[in-house]
Amino acid sequence: MGQTITEKIFSDHVGHAVKAGEIIKSKIDMVIGNDITTPISIRAFEQSGATQLANPDGFSIVMDHYIPAKDIASANQAKISREFAYKHDLKHYFDEKDMGIEHALLPEKGLVVPGDVIIGADSHTCTHGALGAFATGMGSTDLAFAMITGENWFKVPESIKVIFSGKPKQHVYGKDLILEVIRILGVDGALYRTLEFTGDTIAHLSMDDRFSLCNMAIEAGAKSGIVAVDEITKAFLSDKNLAREPKFFYSDADASYVHVLHIDVANLDPVIAYPFLPSNGKSINEAVKDDLSIDQVFIGSCTNGRLEDLRIAASILKGRKVARKTRLIITPATQKISLQAQKEGLVDIFIEAGAVFSNPTCGACLGGYMGILGEGERCVSTTNRNFVGRMGARTSEIYLANSAVAAASAVMGKISDPRSL
Repeated sequence: MGQTITEKIFSDHVGHAVKAGEIIKSKIDMVIGNDITTPISIRAFEQSGATQLANPDGFSIVMDHYIPAKDIASANQAKISREFAYKHDLKHYFDEKDMGIEHALLPEKGLVVPGDVIIGADSHTCTHGALGAFATGMGSTDLAFAMITGENWFKVPESIKVIFSGKPKQHVYGKDLILEVIRILGVDGALYRTLEFTGDTIAHLSMDDRFSLCNMAIEAGAKSGIVAVDEITKAFLSDKNLAREPKFFYSDADASYVHVLHIDVANLDPVIAYPFLPSNGKSINEAVKDDLSIDQVFIGSCTNGRLEDLRIAASILKGRKVARKTRLIITPATQKISLQAQKEGLVDIFIEAGAVFSNPTCGACLGGYMGILGEGERCVSTTNRNFVGRMGARTSEIYLANSAVAAASAVMGKISDPRSL
């Protein structure tokens, strides 16, 4: 019996062939912390008596949730990570001077490499599987163990093979594909499994689409999401100063899967997830009939704050205005994306349309700051979660959508199909 791509990555890291279900201890290539979770890891690290990081170049801290600080508590929280980074002369420490959302910034910097094993104290670490790496979220004390030892324990996950077929319609993107997967599987349908995304549709997906696809694997309960390296991946990597030599792994034809899911993308319309679960997906055609007015639209986050998302939004907003009773907040995922958006004139389009263009931050997504919802407010968001109170008041509602649907909804003041504009 052959191996899946995930089994092969772990086999390479432990030095012998492994299969799903085995408990292994694997070397970690990159450990990722952020301003919320890292202070807990630092406390555990120091309480253990450790004085040195096992692999300093394989540890990064990205200040991306409450930076610049929103209050005294977040400032003090950030101070812990800053002091640790300076004390250990951390090479991969990213603050205001070079800021960005961790799951967009690290691939941009070449710090995530195909064939890697990546962990982060953030559930959306699975984003990095788009580069043919095994990437998963863990707890802060798990992160501390990896900081101390350079390794961690894993149960090699079983895999679900998702086969996408057909060319996507206009304004159907990676976000719609993963929302459809979650709609079918449910929020726990892939619990502790890898979602391996395959099929001829993959060749039609940009890297930005693939990051969105893998980003929300956790919303189906998955341990990780992964897409094998192809020419599109290699093109993305070609201008990066990669931290390590990449290793390309591919699943064997006779690899074992616990489930195979077929999705006909050619017949898929944009999907929008209604409150209060990412699995509560409906076709945009159904959503339009509901005629739901919108108070706020948010375009950004580790799911859809990349350059392609901003270009898509700008193509819809150009020459149009945001509806009078609707707010539009656009948040780029990194400073580099922000600069490129300015060079391309996208920021002018956003501001002229009536949007707010902010610094890179995760703030709005988790209801922290920079876009909190009030009582009873309704929001179309390109983020990844729409749980009760996720972006603010517990009576608010979040509708998850792609960037095109979000931009069209901002213009119309209600949930709208971008193809109708």
